[in-house]
Amino acid sequence: MLAYVATKSQFLEDAPEIADIVRNAVARNLKVRLSIHSPEFRSWQNSLGNTMFHVLNTDKIPDNTGVAIEYRIHGRRQRIDVMLSGLDHDGIRSTVVVELKQWSEIHTSLLPDHVLTFLGQSQRDLPHPSYQAWSYSRLLTDFYEIVTTEPIRIHPCAFVHNCLDGSVLRDPSMSDLLSKAPVFLKGENAALRQFISAAVERGDDVTGIYRLDESPIAPSKQLVQALTSMLEGNEEFVLIDEQKTAFESIMAQVEAVPPGERWVFLIRGGPGTGKSVIAVNALVRLLEQGLNVRYVTKNAAPRAVYKAKLQRRSKEADFSSLFVSSDMFCNIEEDAYDVLLVDEAHRLVRNSGVFGNLGHNQIAEIVRAARVTVFFLDESQRVTWRDIGTVDEITAWASELEAPLECFELSAQFRCAGSDEYLQWIDALLNPDGHRVVDLTTTDYDIRVVDSPSELRDLVFEKNRSNNASRLLAGYCWDWVSKKDPAAYDIAFPGTDFAMRWNLTRDGSAWIIARDSVNEIGCIHTCQGLEGDYMGVIIGPDLVAREGLLRTDPGARARTDQSLRGWKKAAREDRESALARTDELIRNTYRTLLTRGMRGTFVYCTDPETGHFFRDQLAMARAPAAMADRTRR
Repeated sequence: MLAYVATKSQFLEDAPEIADIVRNAVARNLKVRLSIHSPEFRSWQNSLGNTMFHVLNTDKIPDNTGVAIEYRIHGRRQRIDVMLSGLDHDGIRSTVVVELKQWSEIHTSLLPDHVLTFLGQSQRDLPHPSYQAWSYSRLLTDFYEIVTTEPIRIHPCAFVHNCLDGSVLRDPSMSDLLSKAPVFLKGENAALRQFISAAVERGDDVTGIYRLDESPIAPSKQLVQALTSMLEGNEEFVLIDEQKTAFESIMAQVEAVPPGERWVFLIRGGPGTGKSVIAVNALVRLLEQGLNVRYVTKNAAPRAVYKAKLQRRSKEADFSSLFVSSDMFCNIEEDAYDVLLVDEAHRLVRNSGVFGNLGHNQIAEIVRAARVTVFFLDESQRVTWRDIGTVDEITAWASELEAPLECFELSAQFRCAGSDEYLQWIDALLNPDGHRVVDLTTTDYDIRVVDSPSELRDLVFEKNRSNNASRLLAGYCWDWVSKKDPAAYDIAFPGTDFAMRWNLTRDGSAWIIARDSVNEIGCIHTCQGLEGDYMGVIIGPDLVAREGLLRTDPGARARTDQSLRGWKKAAREDRESALARTDELIRNTYRTLLTRGMRGTFVYCTDPETGHFFRDQLAMARAPAAMADRTRR
């Protein structure tokens, strides 16, 4: 969606007042109103009125080159800083994408394709500017049909115009990224001019930018082929029974709902019932039909894992634009998509953004953004104070937005070796009102309660040797000290040889499938929505057994954990209600951790009494007849 559009010569005339002109254009065309005191306004003054003016003020770049500023990509909040359009030396349409940054001090980040810099008053890990430029160019290439049919050649780059030291930005580890989107620094105006003039030899009076903006939105063949190949012959994605019924109902309704109207599906099911299987199958089928569809989750881990698996199949395609965050739907136009497939919908929140200051309700924003929305939900997996994904909340917004709601229940589960008994045992164990004995004598699922963290680690390491599919998980009861001190250990037990670190440093959200991630410990944020063969779970002091019942303690959570942020304030107003909510969230967290293993789950409890409790409950479940006889006596 266009904000400011002009020729280069007009931009040069506008430059002295460009910040005010762009601010008015963004308010008028994008409906985003910004103060003259906002950081964006100041960046327009510096990056456009000063820096880009000097770059473009040259005869090497034609006067009738098209200039677009703050171009909002279809169906997204993100905006491209600057686009320049014209014709290249072959007479083919060409567009330069420029990502502008005012950063001056940049440090190395532990996250792939990221750097560490100051934003506001704090230092944060942020995507490398070249990655941002390249990712925007991939969105145009992968979803703007005109880019491949006309064609239009896209040339991304980044301009960090206040930075003199490029050692981090141009580190050898970034060489592949820089080959796709070069970065230019302070004092390199001439090099950036050369890059632009090589791509835009002749101007086009802005026609290329208008052609892009008017393009039909459809997935590229590369994306569809890679996704289709992932499903072919893969039993993991075969639809069975009720999964097939829900899937075909979604497909039929997508065809039936006309533009301007909406429909909402609610697919409910516990762990391993096939919610994600339906979502991925639907994604592929709808892409094959040329529809504008996205897979959406609040949790980054499922998105990262699917993207990583697909990237192995196709090095050329970029899948980040297909698997998106629920944060991106505030402030976008209605009906921007044909279908949104919202996995892990129980994790949706009211406000988006890092600071929770954007939008007003993710459920409402997502429903407004598509003709058909499919929510995949398991209310017992709400694990943070902010989670609002419930049947009642989704139903209320579907009604408010006049969207008919169709529900499906998934009951057959295929995780935990297909053992309904194990899931029933976990539910009974975590029931706050006491527990019933569940018969585990008929299951082959491997359940063990071990005596030490070292035993747990060694057991998981042994299982992991065969196919690198077993991992260690823990409740978030230990501070993430290794984030600032990579040499430090986060979780260590005195008197043992156990000392390990939390995940999320080197491998990011794709931790669970990384080669060496068995040497780190995962948390709820990097395993929810995913699975492995055998999982070793450390139960921390936030869940302890006392007097024959499990009790929770939100105060035992780590200071660095944001999951329960807000409970102390709520407790000052209504302590009983706040503690009841934290109790549910902590139990849900362990229910999720304890149901990630496909073939087995091993448990170590840091509290000795809790370890005895788990061991006793497991023994009774494996001898229900003896327990029943003992109860009668």
